[in-house]
Amino acid sequence: MTKIVLQKEAKEFIKSLSNNVRKKISYIILKIQDGEKNNEIFKKLNDNIWEIRVTYEGLHYRLFSFWDTEEGAMIVSTHGIIKKTQKTPKKEIKKAENLRQEYFRKKKE
Repeated sequence: MTKIVLQKEAKEFIKSLSNNVRKKISYIILKIQDGEKNNEIFKKLNDNIWEIRVTYEGLHYRLFSFWDTEEGAMIVSTHGIIKKTQKTPKKEIKKAENLRQEYFRKKKE
């Protein structure tokens, strides 16, 4: 089973959403933890960054994530957005990259 850890900003994002959206996000996270491999819910964006994809009532929610295989199979979710365009904003991918680098730097300290 894959473990998913939410960093502070990801938790705050989820907490800001309606109860129904939070339930759907929890459902998708459980599917990923149980090993479901499906580009519709968990998609690789580049070498390091993935997105957990949730659609509810026509809105697209994204949690940016990366793998930490030093701890077994663990996905770390950095932050989330409500996606407003077809393309994933490059600045959000960059932010996830920066948070990933910070995570591994702090881990070495």
